[in-house]
Amino acid sequence: MDDKQQRKFEQMTKEPVEGLICRLAVPCIISMLVTAFYNMADTFFVGMLKSNAATGAVGVVFSMMAIIQAVGFFFGQGSGNYISRCLGEKRYDEASNMAATGFFSALATGTLICVIGQLFLDELAYLLGSTETILPYTRDYLRVILIGAPWMTASLVLNNQLRFQGGATYAMVGITTGAVLNIILDPIMIFWMGLGVAGAGWATIISQFVSFCLLLLGCSRGGNISISPRNFRFDLHYYKMIFRGGLPSLSRQSLASFATICLNHAAGPYGDAAIAAMGVVQRVMMFGASTMLGFGQGFQPVCGFNYGARLYSRVKKGFWFCVKVSTAALALVGALGWFFAPELIAIFRDDPDVIAFGTAALRFQCVTFPVQGWIVMANMMEQSMGRTVPATFLSVARQGFFFIPAVLVLPLFLQEAGIQMAQSVADVLTVLCAIPIHIHVLKSLPQTDG
Repeated sequence: MDDKQQRKFEQMTKEPVEGLICRLAVPCIISMLVTAFYNMADTFFVGMLKSNAATGAVGVVFSMMAIIQAVGFFFGQGSGNYISRCLGEKRYDEASNMAATGFFSALATGTLICVIGQLFLDELAYLLGSTETILPYTRDYLRVILIGAPWMTASLVLNNQLRFQGGATYAMVGITTGAVLNIILDPIMIFWMGLGVAGAGWATIISQFVSFCLLLLGCSRGGNISISPRNFRFDLHYYKMIFRGGLPSLSRQSLASFATICLNHAAGPYGDAAIAAMGVVQRVMMFGASTMLGFGQGFQPVCGFNYGARLYSRVKKGFWFCVKVSTAALALVGALGWFFAPELIAIFRDDPDVIAFGTAALRFQCVTFPVQGWIVMANMMEQSMGRTVPATFLSVARQGFFFIPAVLVLPLFLQEAGIQMAQSVADVLTVLCAIPIHIHVLKSLPQTDG
């Protein structure tokens, strides 16, 4: 163990938990906000094309991007959780092997997604919820996004691994640089080069490639684990650990994608304006949740390190701190979202039908927004500790057990309102499950450290 790694261990296990989490969370929050902002950038600039079909296509392809992200988070969270526990136990060779295995496995899987997606492009577009009028735009955007799948998945692995090592600043630099570049390239590609919706796709994958290169460089700085092909292990042990740590993320992201597909199909009968509106609402809510997610990401390496070092009191103390702060912050954001819902929707698509449909949906979601503090923090803690079963259940519950049935059943009785309130119903049902489950997890931790 070199001096940098020893200093990092001392920092993660001895520095006051509240200050440590806040310090680690700042670059994570910046990364999440910037990522959400540039995810919204495509919707914003494509909305300037004055076409509900084009805006709808971005919403449709968003579910494919969620699948790509699901793969990246599966390998990234799976390997990252294990890496943080290994570092807490001072098993540095094992951590290096896992880092390489997670990275190269994600790169290969992303390549496979690219090839299969290009071969079945139209079929995939319809599966994602595209209508006949949206299809030409979906095809143009989707074809380009799939090209970037290999380095998009690998970037998420590097981002997560850096965070779990306490190297969130290096992750922030890579993500932020790519995001700024995406925002610069969007108008150039869409309007100046005349590529339309495909230009938004090219802006995304070019910027993602720049992020990938910077994240890879960050792995060789500041005592972080370098990625080396010689450390790759095609070994069941490592994939078992990736599965245990990454299954909750894979379940959550995959179901988020499937839920978006169901949402697109449910909104389809109400026209392209409804699909466009729900796509905008998803982007706005993602931006609103970014601070909470970044704050939780600051907690995850603290949780993993200290759980590995058997400092259970620090783990519990960090969890309660995060729940209190995130719930208060989400209540404030939810209130602002409620009052300014029409203005927020209009930023992305200044169309009366889109604004009316989207405003109602956004307000429903803002009402239940604060309950996500408990849901997300509980899920992150369980995942970082390797508690696969409760973490996976909570990951699946919100979008799988509750949202998908809600968005398919409620419109049968409530029509448009059923689509608009489905996510809020799912949030309430999820928190009612999450509270008793996580209280049991907390009680199962040893009362004393060591």
